[in-house]
Amino acid sequence: MEADTGAFEEKLARVLQAHIPDCRSLKSCDRLSGGASQETYRLIVETGEGERPMAMRRAPGGIVDETVGARPGLAAEAALFRLARDAGVPEPEVYYVLEEADGLGHGFIMEWLDGEALGAKIARAPEFAEIRPKLAFQCGEILARIHTIDMTAPGLGGRLHEMTPAQFVTQTWDNYKAFDTAQPMIDFTGRWLMENLPQVSEMCLVHNDFRNGNFMVMPDVGVTAVLDWEIAHIGDPMRDLGWLCTNSWRFGKTELPVGGFGTREDLFAGYESVSGRKVDPAHVKFWEVFGSFWWAASSLGMAEHYRHGPDASVERPAIGRRSSECQVDCVNLLIPGPVEKPEPVAMTLSSNMPRSGELLASMSDFLRGDVMNETRGRTNFLARVAANSVDIVLRELELAPAHNERQQAELESLLGKKGNLETLQWELTHALRDGSMALDKPDLAGFLRQSVVTQIAIDQPKYSGYRTALEQGGVKDAGSRR
Repeated sequence: MEADTGAFEEKLARVLQAHIPDCRSLKSCDRLSGGASQETYRLIVETGEGERPMAMRRAPGGIVDETVGARPGLAAEAALFRLARDAGVPEPEVYYVLEEADGLGHGFIMEWLDGEALGAKIARAPEFAEIRPKLAFQCGEILARIHTIDMTAPGLGGRLHEMTPAQFVTQTWDNYKAFDTAQPMIDFTGRWLMENLPQVSEMCLVHNDFRNGNFMVMPDVGVTAVLDWEIAHIGDPMRDLGWLCTNSWRFGKTELPVGGFGTREDLFAGYESVSGRKVDPAHVKFWEVFGSFWWAASSLGMAEHYRHGPDASVERPAIGRRSSECQVDCVNLLIPGPVEKPEPVAMTLSSNMPRSGELLASMSDFLRGDVMNETRGRTNFLARVAANSVDIVLRELELAPAHNERQQAELESLLGKKGNLETLQWELTHALRDGSMALDKPDLAGFLRQSVVTQIAIDQPKYSGYRTALEQGGVKDAGSRR
């Protein structure tokens, strides 16, 4: 939010009084936790009939980031909310789209709907136990309705760009390449996707971020609202089904591939019941692989945004480290096999008191204890993120030296040349990008598998994909380290 919070709220209050019927004043304005790509606020508005909650969705700092690629924009996103609502998709009513004269930047104000949007709670909490078995079928129905929306409807005004599977893979791969980082598993997956492109019979409106955590659920109703249309486009409808099945959005419930709450069979049945079209599971799997590829590359973009964007929060570099989560999902989907469980090497004792590891551990304890106990809302959320980042650095001190030494030796063998680790990583990356190395080259899969598994052990050893990789790799004790 702007540095002058009072001025921000004064402007917002004037907008509400001018454009919301019976609005008398703005009682409160709280930014909600999460929302790394866009800001979401809960507003309490005083009306003639009492207090009324509303929501506002806004670009970070009110400024549209022109570096993130083609997007419809928040005005078109508001139009998509309205069109989806008309098509039978559960959505809030949009009250007002911000204009330049309002001085608040890009965004819109809409109805506040109750419901749970935390994916982990939807997948795990007892209060959703009865509705969970019905959600996959309901999601299929909703996606089929989304895919019927008129892409040329008023309000969209040609803002939706078209993306074929090949264009989508190429764009994502090119965006990642611009970050100037060597992540060979991302390049391996990009090659696989380009060599296994699906045939698309019909292009339509694609939500492009329909997943557990981007819709709200009530225990006695099911889905009450579909959120976040910011990256909608015209493309292959199976993109939406595959994204919903991506492991990142199962919240540890790997046995239930649809959002951690349902089966692919129920999802497909719901979709077919409304669309009348048969779903090809292999087609959906392509997009499931792409989902992990896309998120692996896009999370690196969050770190880039931290360095150059207007919202340099502690959340963005932490999300950048989550790239390894999606890379291990690509390993599990494409090249599962034997791995070794990374084990920490005892740090060299030092006469310095306290040691680096002790300093880091104390920082993590302080953030999780004192800071989180004394804060709430977004500050509390960011304190947890900061503590997680400190833990990553601590695990890196324990695991990275032996990991890097092993990687260098294996790369020298794979590439048939000597060199330092960074140079060799780039050699492999370029060979995968230009096609000079075959995807089935002996020892390539084994190297990628072990290097990614070790990286996720550093970045997030509690991630479900790490456990899956260990189990698929024949490791009997697949329990995650703290």
